[in-house]
Amino acid sequence: MTTDYSLICDALSKHGYIVLTDFIDADLTQQLYKHVTALPETVFNTAKVGRQQSVQQLETVRNDRTVWLSETHPIEQTYLDALDALKIQLNRHLFLGLHDFEAHFAHYPPGHFYRRHVDAFRGQSNRVVSSLFYLNPDWSEQDEGQLVLYDFTSDKPLQIVQPRFGNTVLFLSEQFPHEVLPAKRDRYSIAGWFRTDKVV
Repeated sequence: MTTDYSLICDALSKHGYIVLTDFIDADLTQQLYKHVTALPETVFNTAKVGRQQSVQQLETVRNDRTVWLSETHPIEQTYLDALDALKIQLNRHLFLGLHDFEAHFAHYPPGHFYRRHVDAFRGQSNRVVSSLFYLNPDWSEQDEGQLVLYDFTSDKPLQIVQPRFGNTVLFLSEQFPHEVLPAKRDRYSIAGWFRTDKVV
């Protein structure tokens, strides 16, 4: 599969976000699904909110469970390599000054959610581009659990994304409040952030 990086960069430049259906190779998608669903629940941690000294567990805001990807696992490393290749192209085309990429698996059991939030406050974070990759075979609209993107000027959804198997969402971290709606079945994804090396 040949990735059209120019299409991705053009969409981020013009619209600030893009939804892709086949960015990650199908075989790798299957391997990642089998891998994350085989992980023992004990390795997942209840997610937290906030930054630095203000980090706290607040289950009224989010109650998903996460585990960070590691370069020591071959399947996880293959995914990280694919996103690193994208990072190089984002820097080449958009001059974003991205330094690294970090990501975690996220598991939302039925009924779990993440209320409306932003990944980066304007001028106060080193997160520049957010990514979401979905690992949910045979997902239907009735399963719910959608990602909803907003802009800052309206409560009307800008984009609603079904967390279907293989879907990837990329968006500028400072520009789009978003939320994860409760799902009716276990929902898996990889959430990641392209970052600069400047921490504010």
